[in-house]
Amino acid sequence: YALSDEEEYNRAKQIFNEGQKLYNVSDFRGAIEKWEAALATVQKLGRKQSIGATLGSLGNAYSKLGDYRKAIDYYEKALAIFEEIGVKQGKGRLLGNLGLAYRDLGDYRKAIDYYEKALAIAEEIGDKGGKGRLLGSLGNAYRDLGDYRKAMDYYEKALAIAEEIGDKKDKGSWLGNLGNVYGDLGDYRKAIAYLEKGLAIAEEIG
Repeated sequence: YALSDEEEYNRAKQIFNEGQKLYNVSDFRGAIEKWEAALATVQKLGRKQSIGATLGSLGNAYSKLGDYRKAIDYYEKALAIFEEIGVKQGKGRLLGNLGLAYRDLGDYRKAIDYYEKALAIAEEIGDKGGKGRLLGSLGNAYRDLGDYRKAMDYYEKALAIAEEIGDKKDKGSWLGNLGNVYGDLGDYRKAIAYLEKGLAIAEEIG
């Protein structure tokens, strides 16, 4: 009994979801095994959006394993597919992930370049949460470069968005990062004030 294309596709989705469950409990090798199996099927069926999504997920798993070069390779392949089929949200997410991978490799300038491209897409499609996180990521990269004033500027913009959309987790993160950057600048009183605000949110949201 041969499975129809639709049945094969549904089976691939099921395998993908099994991989996601393993990823969620930090079994990244197990997730990779499932996602490679799902990828083989969606490639055979020519389901481009699913191919892009699965390649991106494989990139995430390799990134978690610290294999950033392999992650970048998967992200670039996924990005090419999303560009081809015109999925802007997926494209923006992958550009952000490429930024993260290059930051992990210590290539902060390249990270900034990818974050800026991703930010342009977040602004274009009206993704405020994504925009806020990317502004914060730009802050992180500029802090890595030692440009603390620029980092602070990005963190403040990210914080304003988190407050506007009511995202407490991100708000706490950016308050903490502002505290760190004031510490970098030697303004310890201000650092303590921001870190205490961040801590209060962390306690509140558990």
